[in-house]
Amino acid sequence: MIRQLLFPLILIWRVYYFIVFAGLFLILFPIFYIALLNERTYHIAFVLKRFVAIVSTTLAGIFISVKRESKLNSEQAYIFCSNHTSYLDIELIYSLFSPYFVFMAKAELRSVPLFGLFFKDMDIAVDRGSNVAGHKAFERAASDLDKGHSVVMFPEGTIPDNVPELGAFKNGPFKLAIDKQVPIVPITFINNYKILPAKIWTTNSGGPGIARVFIHEPISTKGMTEDNMVSLRQQVFDTINKTLPLNGHRQSNG
Repeated sequence: MIRQLLFPLILIWRVYYFIVFAGLFLILFPIFYIALLNERTYHIAFVLKRFVAIVSTTLAGIFISVKRESKLNSEQAYIFCSNHTSYLDIELIYSLFSPYFVFMAKAELRSVPLFGLFFKDMDIAVDRGSNVAGHKAFERAASDLDKGHSVVMFPEGTIPDNVPELGAFKNGPFKLAIDKQVPIVPITFINNYKILPAKIWTTNSGGPGIARVFIHEPISTKGMTEDNMVSLRQQVFDTINKTLPLNGHRQSNG
């Protein structure tokens, strides 16, 4: 009942948050546009994206509490795999890691105003309806890893309807990690879905707060082959799942 009474304020906060986020992008758009014209200046766009992420969340009253199981090597390329519970997940990834990385996400993001600009060349859009396009996207991700760039992937592919429960993981991140023999870093976003629900009209939650994140120990793929892909996928799934609020609830990754 209280949440329903507060919903107008929550809705105003959500609108404010998106206005701040979009406003920063618009102000910096000319620099973004120029920086994205050449791969050699992508790092400038990356730094600006981090700036937008940190400033917009701070102005919206969103702060981060991070637990890290170990310190990551800034010279090592990783595949970051996290659960996907909110659009806030993307912003927080940029707040968490300063070394350059690329996002690999569904091709539909190309059509998102402002944000889609990055999925034309800098980040990697995956068209799951085309095997050829999907293969090219993974070749591009492999190339970035070879250059020493980490790759961020949501193994669920999208935000599940029943968050915070995990959806089934796709094989892509794990095949890529094994093919390139790079470590996977599981990441658990514990309560982003409460701060910024994917369904904007929900009255159950929303508003400023502390976003809790758990960055797990990297999982080495050295010596693994495709025969290990299913067990690796399950290991990452279990690592993220055991840290979720529904801790005692055990799921299977199919």
